[in-house]
Amino acid sequence: MSTSQQDRNTKGDPALLSRRSFFGTGFGAAAAMLLSQTFAHAQSKIGQSADRASHAKSPLSYVREGRRKLGSLEVSSIGLGVQNMSRTYQTTIPTRAEMHNIIRTAYDQGVTFFDAAEAYGPHEVERILGEGVAPFRDKVVITSKFGWNIDLETGARRPGLNSRPEHIKLAVEGMLKRLRTDRIDLLYQHRVDPQVPIEDVAGAVNDLKAQGKVLHWGLSEMGPKTLRRAHAVQPVSAVQNEYSMLWRGPEESVIPLCQELGIGFVPWSPLGVGFLTGAIDVKTRFADGDIRKIESRFSPENLPHNVTLVDLVKSWAVRKQATPAQIALAWLMAQKPWIVPIPGTTQMAHMLENIGAAKIKFTTAELNELNRSISAIQILGARLPDAVLAFSNVEAPLKN
Repeated sequence: MSTSQQDRNTKGDPALLSRRSFFGTGFGAAAAMLLSQTFAHAQSKIGQSADRASHAKSPLSYVREGRRKLGSLEVSSIGLGVQNMSRTYQTTIPTRAEMHNIIRTAYDQGVTFFDAAEAYGPHEVERILGEGVAPFRDKVVITSKFGWNIDLETGARRPGLNSRPEHIKLAVEGMLKRLRTDRIDLLYQHRVDPQVPIEDVAGAVNDLKAQGKVLHWGLSEMGPKTLRRAHAVQPVSAVQNEYSMLWRGPEESVIPLCQELGIGFVPWSPLGVGFLTGAIDVKTRFADGDIRKIESRFSPENLPHNVTLVDLVKSWAVRKQATPAQIALAWLMAQKPWIVPIPGTTQMAHMLENIGAAKIKFTTAELNELNRSISAIQILGARLPDAVLAFSNVEAPLKN
Protein backbone atom coordinates (compact mmCIF):
# COMPACT_ATOMS: atom_id res chain seq x y z
CA MET A 1 0.00 0.00 0.00
CA SER A 2 1.38 3.43 -0.91
CA THR A 3 2.33 6.09 1.61
CA SER A 4 -0.48 8.31 0.38
CA GLN A 5 -2.94 5.51 0.97
CA GLN A 6 -1.61 4.87 4.45
CA ASP A 7 -2.07 8.55 5.26
CA ARG A 8 -5.67 8.33 4.06
CA ASN A 9 -5.15 11.40 1.95
CA THR A 10 -8.04 13.90 1.99
CA LYS A 11 -6.70 16.23 -0.69
CA GLY A 12 -9.49 18.29 -2.16
CA ASP A 13 -11.60 17.91 0.99
CA PRO A 14 -9.89 19.97 3.72
CA ALA A 15 -12.84 19.56 6.08
CA LEU A 16 -12.25 15.81 6.24
CA LEU A 17 -9.73 14.63 8.81
CA SER A 18 -7.36 11.80 7.95
CA ARG A 19 -6.22 9.53 10.76
CA ARG A 20 -2.70 10.95 10.73
CA SER A 21 -3.56 14.59 10.22
CA PHE A 22 -6.06 14.32 13.06
CA PHE A 23 -3.23 13.80 15.54
CA GLY A 24 -0.45 15.48 13.59
CA THR A 25 -1.82 19.01 13.80
CA GLY A 26 -2.62 21.51 16.51
CA PHE A 27 -6.25 20.43 16.29
CA GLY A 28 -5.18 16.85 16.81
CA ALA A 29 -3.25 17.73 19.96
CA ALA A 30 -6.24 19.60 21.33
CA ALA A 31 -8.51 16.70 20.41
CA ALA A 32 -6.22 14.23 22.15
CA MET A 33 -6.25 16.41 25.27
CA LEU A 34 -10.03 16.65 25.12
CA LEU A 35 -10.23 12.87 24.66
CA SER A 36 -8.08 12.33 27.73
CA GLN A 37 -10.24 14.71 29.76
CA THR A 38 -13.39 12.95 28.55
CA PHE A 39 -12.18 9.56 29.72
CA ALA A 40 -10.89 11.02 32.98
CA HIS A 41 -14.36 12.43 33.61
CA ALA A 42 -15.93 9.07 32.77
CA GLN A 43 -13.61 7.30 35.19
CA SER A 44 -14.43 9.81 37.93
CA LYS A 45 -18.08 8.86 37.58
CA ILE A 46 -17.44 5.15 38.16
CA GLY A 47 -19.28 3.95 41.21
CA GLN A 48 -22.05 6.53 40.92
CA SER A 49 -25.60 5.36 40.31
CA ALA A 50 -26.83 4.71 36.77
CA ASP A 51 -30.26 4.18 35.27
CA ARG A 52 -31.49 0.64 34.94
CA ALA A 53 -32.65 -0.49 31.54
CA SER A 54 -36.39 -0.73 31.06
CA HIS A 55 -36.38 -4.22 29.59
CA ALA A 56 -35.06 -7.08 31.72
CA LYS A 57 -34.17 -9.22 28.73
CA SER A 58 -31.47 -6.83 27.52
CA PRO A 59 -27.82 -7.46 28.49
CA LEU A 60 -27.78 -3.74 29.32
CA SER A 61 -29.39 -4.25 32.74
CA TYR A 62 -27.04 -1.89 34.58
CA VAL A 63 -23.95 -0.07 33.37
CA ARG A 64 -21.63 2.63 34.58
CA GLU A 65 -20.78 5.61 32.44
CA GLY A 66 -18.43 4.68 29.60
CA ARG A 67 -19.22 0.99 30.03
CA ARG A 68 -21.44 -1.63 28.40
CA LYS A 69 -22.55 -5.11 29.33
CA LEU A 70 -22.00 -8.41 27.55
CA GLY A 71 -24.49 -10.57 29.38
CA SER A 72 -23.46 -9.94 33.00
CA LEU A 73 -19.89 -8.95 32.08
CA GLU A 74 -19.16 -5.22 32.22
CA VAL A 75 -16.55 -3.82 29.81
CA SER A 76 -15.53 -0.50 28.31
CA SER A 77 -17.79 0.68 25.49
CA ILE A 78 -14.92 0.15 23.00
CA GLY A 79 -12.32 -2.59 23.35
CA LEU A 80 -8.92 -3.19 21.79
CA GLY A 81 -8.25 -6.11 19.47
CA VAL A 82 -4.62 -7.20 19.61
CA GLN A 83 -4.67 -9.73 16.75
CA ASN A 84 -2.06 -7.95 14.61
CA MET A 85 0.35 -7.04 17.39
CA SER A 86 2.66 -9.87 16.36
CA ARG A 87 2.25 -9.30 12.60
CA THR A 88 0.25 -6.71 10.68
CA TYR A 89 -1.91 -7.25 7.59
CA GLN A 90 1.07 -6.04 5.55
CA THR A 91 3.15 -8.81 7.21
CA THR A 92 5.48 -6.40 9.01
CA ILE A 93 6.50 -7.12 12.61
CA PRO A 94 5.54 -4.37 15.08
CA THR A 95 7.89 -3.30 17.87
CA ARG A 96 6.99 -5.25 20.99
CA ALA A 97 7.67 -2.37 23.38
CA GLU A 98 5.38 -0.09 21.37
CA MET A 99 2.60 -2.70 21.46
CA HIS A 100 2.91 -2.76 25.26
CA ASN A 101 2.77 1.03 25.22
CA ILE A 102 -0.43 1.03 23.14
CA ILE A 103 -2.08 -1.51 25.47
CA ARG A 104 -1.14 0.46 28.57
CA THR A 105 -2.15 3.81 27.09
CA ALA A 106 -5.49 2.32 26.08
CA TYR A 107 -6.02 1.29 29.70
CA ASP A 108 -5.01 4.76 30.90
CA GLN A 109 -7.68 6.18 28.57
CA GLY A 110 -10.45 3.96 29.92
CA VAL A 111 -10.25 0.76 27.84
CA THR A 112 -10.84 -2.34 29.97
CA PHE A 113 -11.59 -4.92 27.25
CA PHE A 114 -8.73 -6.67 25.42
CA ASP A 115 -9.30 -9.37 22.80
CA ALA A 116 -6.83 -12.12 21.87
CA ALA A 117 -6.81 -15.78 20.74
CA GLU A 118 -4.44 -18.72 20.71
CA ALA A 119 -4.61 -18.63 16.90
CA TYR A 120 -3.20 -15.10 16.74
CA GLY A 121 0.50 -15.53 16.27
CA PRO A 122 -0.25 -18.37 16.97
CA HIS A 123 0.32 -18.00 20.74
CA GLU A 124 2.52 -14.90 20.44
CA VAL A 125 -0.26 -12.32 20.69
CA GLU A 126 -1.38 -13.82 24.01
CA ARG A 127 2.16 -13.35 25.30
CA ILE A 128 2.23 -9.73 24.17
CA LEU A 129 -1.11 -9.03 25.81
CA GLY A 130 -0.13 -10.78 29.03
CA GLU A 131 3.03 -8.72 29.25
CA GLY A 132 1.17 -5.53 28.41
CA VAL A 133 -1.59 -5.80 31.01
CA ALA A 134 0.56 -7.24 33.79
CA PRO A 135 0.61 -3.98 35.84
CA PHE A 136 -3.20 -3.80 35.96
CA ARG A 137 -4.36 -7.34 35.19
CA ASP A 138 -7.07 -7.38 37.85
CA LYS A 139 -8.68 -4.20 36.49
CA VAL A 140 -9.33 -5.37 32.93
CA VAL A 141 -11.23 -8.05 31.02
CA ILE A 142 -9.11 -10.42 28.93
CA THR A 143 -10.57 -12.66 26.25
CA SER A 144 -9.07 -15.51 24.30
CA LYS A 145 -10.33 -18.18 21.95
CA PHE A 146 -9.87 -21.89 21.29
CA GLY A 147 -11.07 -24.04 18.42
CA TRP A 148 -8.51 -24.11 15.63
CA ASN A 149 -6.32 -27.21 15.51
CA ILE A 150 -3.14 -25.70 16.93
CA ASP A 151 -0.30 -27.67 18.49
CA LEU A 152 -0.45 -27.01 22.22
CA GLU A 153 3.31 -26.80 22.62
CA THR A 154 4.71 -25.36 19.41
CA GLY A 155 1.77 -23.33 18.17
CA ALA A 156 2.04 -24.97 14.76
CA ARG A 157 -1.17 -24.83 12.74
CA ARG A 158 -2.66 -28.16 11.82
CA PRO A 159 -5.55 -28.80 9.43
CA GLY A 160 -9.07 -28.17 10.59
CA LEU A 161 -10.57 -27.57 14.02
CA ASN A 162 -10.34 -29.13 17.46
CA SER A 163 -12.92 -28.57 20.18
CA ARG A 164 -12.67 -31.92 21.91
CA PRO A 165 -13.25 -31.31 25.63
CA GLU A 166 -9.87 -32.66 26.69
CA HIS A 167 -8.13 -30.44 24.13
CA ILE A 168 -10.04 -27.35 25.25
CA LYS A 169 -8.87 -27.84 28.83
CA LEU A 170 -5.24 -28.24 27.78
CA ALA A 171 -5.50 -25.23 25.47
CA VAL A 172 -6.74 -23.08 28.34
CA GLU A 173 -3.79 -24.14 30.49
CA GLY A 174 -1.48 -22.79 27.79
CA MET A 175 -3.47 -19.57 27.54
CA LEU A 176 -3.18 -18.97 31.28
CA LYS A 177 0.60 -19.28 31.12
CA ARG A 178 0.99 -17.03 28.08
CA LEU A 179 -1.40 -14.42 29.45
CA ARG A 180 0.25 -14.51 32.88
CA THR A 181 -3.05 -14.93 34.65
CA ASP A 182 -5.07 -17.42 36.65
CA ARG A 183 -8.31 -17.00 34.70
CA ILE A 184 -9.73 -16.08 31.29
CA ASP A 185 -12.46 -13.51 31.80
CA LEU A 186 -14.23 -14.38 28.53
CA LEU A 187 -13.38 -17.55 26.60
CA TYR A 188 -14.76 -18.01 23.08
CA GLN A 189 -15.04 -21.01 20.84
CA HIS A 190 -13.32 -19.47 17.81
CA ARG A 191 -15.16 -21.63 15.27
CA VAL A 192 -17.68 -24.44 15.66
CA ASP A 193 -16.17 -27.92 15.38
CA PRO A 194 -18.50 -29.96 13.13
CA GLN A 195 -17.33 -33.14 14.88
CA VAL A 196 -18.11 -32.14 18.48
CA PRO A 197 -21.61 -31.49 19.91
CA ILE A 198 -21.82 -27.99 21.38
CA GLU A 199 -23.19 -29.55 24.56
CA ASP A 200 -19.81 -31.26 25.06
CA VAL A 201 -18.01 -27.97 24.47
CA ALA A 202 -20.27 -26.24 26.99
CA GLY A 203 -19.61 -29.03 29.46
CA ALA A 204 -15.85 -28.53 29.19
CA VAL A 205 -16.27 -24.80 29.73
CA ASN A 206 -18.49 -25.51 32.72
CA ASP A 207 -15.72 -27.63 34.26
CA LEU A 208 -13.23 -24.81 33.69
CA LYS A 209 -15.64 -22.32 35.28
CA ALA A 210 -16.03 -24.59 38.30
CA GLN A 211 -12.23 -24.48 38.68
CA GLY A 212 -12.20 -20.68 38.41
CA LYS A 213 -10.10 -20.79 35.22
CA VAL A 214 -12.85 -19.30 33.04
CA LEU A 215 -15.40 -16.72 34.18
CA HIS A 216 -17.61 -16.23 31.08
CA TRP A 217 -17.86 -17.84 27.68
CA GLY A 218 -18.92 -17.03 24.15
CA LEU A 219 -19.01 -18.26 20.56
CA SER A 220 -17.73 -16.82 17.30
CA GLU A 221 -19.19 -17.17 13.78
CA MET A 222 -21.47 -20.02 14.89
CA GLY A 223 -24.74 -21.11 13.37
CA PRO A 224 -27.81 -19.71 15.17
CA LYS A 225 -29.13 -23.13 16.21
CA THR A 226 -25.79 -23.90 17.83
CA LEU A 227 -25.90 -20.62 19.74
CA ARG A 228 -29.34 -21.42 21.12
CA ARG A 229 -28.26 -24.92 22.16
CA ALA A 230 -25.06 -23.64 23.76
CA HIS A 231 -26.92 -20.98 25.73
CA ALA A 232 -29.38 -23.58 27.02
CA VAL A 233 -26.54 -25.60 28.56
CA GLN A 234 -24.25 -22.84 29.79
CA PRO A 235 -25.41 -19.19 29.48
CA VAL A 236 -23.41 -17.41 26.77
CA SER A 237 -22.17 -13.89 27.59
CA ALA A 238 -21.11 -12.76 24.13
CA VAL A 239 -21.04 -13.60 20.44
CA GLN A 240 -18.15 -12.40 18.30
CA ASN A 241 -18.82 -12.11 14.56
CA GLU A 242 -17.64 -9.91 11.75
CA TYR A 243 -19.96 -6.91 11.62
CA SER A 244 -19.57 -3.44 10.18
CA MET A 245 -21.06 -1.12 7.60
CA LEU A 246 -19.17 -3.27 5.09
CA TRP A 247 -20.64 -6.57 6.30
CA ARG A 248 -24.11 -6.52 7.90
CA GLY A 249 -24.88 -10.24 7.76
CA PRO A 250 -25.42 -10.65 11.55
CA GLU A 251 -28.46 -8.38 11.35
CA GLU A 252 -30.42 -11.19 9.66
CA SER A 253 -30.55 -13.66 12.54
CA VAL A 254 -27.64 -13.49 14.97
CA ILE A 255 -28.24 -10.03 16.43
CA PRO A 256 -31.99 -10.64 16.86
CA LEU A 257 -31.14 -13.92 18.60
CA CYS A 258 -28.70 -12.15 20.92
CA GLN A 259 -31.46 -9.64 21.70
CA GLU A 260 -33.85 -12.47 22.53
CA LEU A 261 -31.42 -14.37 24.75
CA GLY A 262 -29.75 -11.41 26.47
CA ILE A 263 -26.32 -12.04 24.90
CA GLY A 264 -23.85 -9.27 24.12
CA PHE A 265 -22.35 -8.82 20.66
CA VAL A 266 -18.69 -8.07 19.85
CA PRO A 267 -18.01 -7.12 16.22
CA TRP A 268 -14.64 -8.18 14.90
CA SER A 269 -13.23 -6.19 11.99
CA PRO A 270 -15.51 -3.25 12.89
CA LEU A 271 -13.56 -1.03 10.47
CA GLY A 272 -13.86 -3.47 7.58
CA VAL A 273 -10.15 -4.46 7.75
CA GLY A 274 -9.22 -0.82 7.25
CA PHE A 275 -11.63 -0.13 4.40
CA LEU A 276 -13.94 2.15 6.38
CA THR A 277 -11.07 4.36 7.54
CA GLY A 278 -10.53 5.60 4.00
CA ALA A 279 -7.09 3.97 3.80
CA ILE A 280 -8.09 1.89 0.79
CA ASP A 281 -8.99 3.42 -2.56
CA VAL A 282 -9.53 2.17 -6.12
CA LYS A 283 -5.79 2.03 -6.77
CA THR A 284 -4.90 0.02 -3.65
CA ARG A 285 -3.20 -3.33 -4.17
CA PHE A 286 -2.27 -5.67 -1.34
CA ALA A 287 0.94 -7.48 -0.46
CA ASP A 288 1.34 -11.24 -0.60
CA GLY A 289 0.26 -12.65 2.76
CA ASP A 290 -2.31 -9.89 3.33
CA ILE A 291 -5.68 -11.67 3.48
CA ARG A 292 -7.35 -8.71 1.79
CA LYS A 293 -5.51 -9.65 -1.40
CA ILE A 294 -7.69 -12.75 -1.69
CA GLU A 295 -10.98 -11.19 -0.54
CA SER A 296 -13.04 -10.52 -3.65
CA ARG A 297 -14.70 -7.42 -2.13
CA PHE A 298 -11.28 -5.74 -2.46
CA SER A 299 -10.51 -7.00 -5.96
CA PRO A 300 -9.62 -4.45 -8.67
CA GLU A 301 -12.97 -5.26 -10.29
CA ASN A 302 -15.08 -4.59 -7.19
CA LEU A 303 -13.23 -1.79 -5.43
CA PRO A 304 -14.43 1.00 -7.75
CA HIS A 305 -18.02 0.15 -6.86
CA ASN A 306 -17.49 -0.56 -3.16
CA VAL A 307 -15.69 2.71 -2.40
CA THR A 308 -19.12 4.33 -2.69
CA LEU A 309 -19.57 3.22 0.91
CA VAL A 310 -16.33 4.94 1.92
CA ASP A 311 -17.49 8.14 0.23
CA LEU A 312 -20.66 7.97 2.32
CA VAL A 313 -18.70 7.50 5.54
CA LYS A 314 -16.41 10.40 4.63
CA SER A 315 -19.40 12.67 4.05
CA TRP A 316 -20.71 11.86 7.52
CA ALA A 317 -17.25 12.45 8.98
CA VAL A 318 -17.37 15.99 7.64
CA ARG A 319 -20.91 16.42 8.91
CA LYS A 320 -20.08 15.23 12.44
CA GLN A 321 -16.57 16.77 12.57
CA ALA A 322 -15.04 13.35 13.09
CA THR A 323 -12.91 10.88 11.17
CA PRO A 324 -14.31 8.08 8.98
CA ALA A 325 -13.13 5.46 11.48
CA GLN A 326 -14.97 7.20 14.29
CA ILE A 327 -18.17 7.33 12.24
CA ALA A 328 -17.94 3.59 11.47
CA LEU A 329 -17.43 2.69 15.14
CA ALA A 330 -20.05 5.10 16.45
CA TRP A 331 -22.55 3.63 13.98
CA LEU A 332 -21.95 0.15 15.40
CA MET A 333 -22.44 1.32 18.98
CA ALA A 334 -25.63 3.12 17.99
CA GLN A 335 -27.22 -0.09 16.67
CA LYS A 336 -27.60 -1.71 20.11
CA PRO A 337 -26.48 -0.68 23.63
CA TRP A 338 -24.89 -4.11 24.09
CA ILE A 339 -22.63 -4.00 21.02
CA VAL A 340 -18.94 -3.50 21.88
CA PRO A 341 -16.56 -3.11 18.90
CA ILE A 342 -12.92 -4.18 19.27
CA PRO A 343 -10.94 -2.27 16.62
CA GLY A 344 -7.36 -3.44 16.34
CA THR A 345 -4.33 -1.35 15.55
CA THR A 346 -0.56 -1.23 15.90
CA GLN A 347 -0.40 2.58 15.87
CA MET A 348 -0.90 4.77 18.94
CA ALA A 349 -2.65 7.60 17.06
CA HIS A 350 -5.14 5.18 15.55
CA MET A 351 -5.92 3.65 18.94
CA LEU A 352 -6.62 7.09 20.44
CA GLU A 353 -8.73 8.01 17.44
CA ASN A 354 -10.74 4.79 17.66
CA ILE A 355 -11.67 5.12 21.31
CA GLY A 356 -12.67 8.73 20.62
CA ALA A 357 -15.61 7.30 18.66
CA ALA A 358 -17.46 6.90 21.96
CA LYS A 359 -18.04 10.66 21.91
CA ILE A 360 -19.85 10.60 18.55
CA LYS A 361 -23.62 10.46 18.91
CA PHE A 362 -26.38 10.21 16.33
CA THR A 363 -29.90 11.50 16.75
CA THR A 364 -32.66 9.07 15.87
CA ALA A 365 -33.26 10.92 12.63
CA GLU A 366 -29.55 10.90 11.75
CA LEU A 367 -29.22 7.18 12.46
CA ASN A 368 -32.27 6.37 10.35
CA GLU A 369 -30.90 8.47 7.52
CA LEU A 370 -27.48 6.85 7.71
CA ASN A 371 -28.94 3.34 7.87
CA ARG A 372 -31.05 4.00 4.77
CA SER A 373 -28.01 5.26 2.88
CA ILE A 374 -25.91 2.24 3.85
CA SER A 375 -28.68 -0.17 2.90
CA ALA A 376 -28.88 1.41 -0.55
CA ILE A 377 -25.27 0.41 -1.31
CA GLN A 378 -24.78 -3.17 -2.43
CA ILE A 379 -21.29 -4.45 -1.66
CA LEU A 380 -19.83 -6.59 -4.44
CA GLY A 381 -17.67 -9.59 -3.60
CA ALA A 382 -17.40 -11.98 -0.66
CA ARG A 383 -16.21 -10.98 2.80
CA LEU A 384 -13.74 -13.87 3.06
CA PRO A 385 -12.11 -16.43 0.77
CA ASP A 386 -14.31 -19.51 0.32
CA ALA A 387 -11.86 -21.73 2.21
CA VAL A 388 -12.15 -19.47 5.28
CA LEU A 389 -15.84 -18.71 4.91
CA ALA A 390 -16.56 -22.43 5.10
CA PHE A 391 -15.82 -22.30 8.83
CA SER A 392 -18.52 -19.69 9.51
CA ASN A 393 -22.21 -20.27 10.28
CA VAL A 394 -21.52 -23.94 11.05
CA GLU A 395 -23.99 -25.92 13.16
CA ALA A 396 -22.54 -28.36 15.66
CA PRO A 397 -23.67 -32.00 15.39
CA LEU A 398 -26.48 -33.15 17.65
CA LYS A 399 -25.51 -35.00 20.78
CA ASN A 400 -26.57 -38.64 20.84
